[in-house]
Amino acid sequence: MSPHDVSALPALEIVDGPVPKHAQLRDLLEQMATTTLQPGDMLPGERVIEEYYGVSRITVRRAIGDLVAAGKLRRVRGKGTFVAPNTLVSHLHLASFSAEMSAQDVTATSRILLSERTAAPDEVNEFFGAERGTVQIHLRRLRLGDDIPYAIDDGWYNAAIAPDLLERDVYNSVYAILDEAFGHPVTDADQSVTAVAASMRQSPLLDVEPGTPLLSIVRHSRSQRTPVEWCSSVYRTDRYQLSSHIERSSQAGS
Repeated sequence: MSPHDVSALPALEIVDGPVPKHAQLRDLLEQMATTTLQPGDMLPGERVIEEYYGVSRITVRRAIGDLVAAGKLRRVRGKGTFVAPNTLVSHLHLASFSAEMSAQDVTATSRILLSERTAAPDEVNEFFGAERGTVQIHLRRLRLGDDIPYAIDDGWYNAAIAPDLLERDVYNSVYAILDEAFGHPVTDADQSVTAVAASMRQSPLLDVEPGTPLLSIVRHSRSQRTPVEWCSSVYRTDRYQLSSHIERSSQAGS
């Protein structure tokens, strides 16, 4: 859409009344973003919206700001305002990125950033139960949903159980390959979640400014008792959400 195109704007009036004008406009823009436009589509420019609905620039900016804060829209400096990509919600169950995307009707793809067989870091070989300096499989991928960057996965895989992993279709689910080709389905994992700042290397890949907060997840995965994966991932916080159900322990205090 051109920033001057008003064809997608709902043809409704914004009137004086008990509902503030910025709230009326916010609802109209959200309706347009969810029913008429697609993720990644550009909204009309602020001045165009202002003139179309006969409201002030402050009203337009507040309405758009509310939707940006809610994750419905995103601003790109020097370019405009766009419909935000769908947020991937992980319910903290053990599933591949591809499976989580598919469950939410988002098409998962990958771009290979690095693939090699090389001596693994000590912490990786220690987890795999291998000697220091043992060569393992290293795979770094940019993970995309509907062609939009969501995450970077930097994974190490146990070469003793998946020696020719890199000859397989690692653009898709590595978990499916471990299961179907090597007979080692991922059955359990330990993972830790922290907040980190986007590095100079990560920021252009994820299309964020350096220093932008990212979600870092380090996962140690096993197939029964066999260690198969050591993976460090960073996710865009506006495109990935962790959700969990918790219960109070019977031994917990007030």
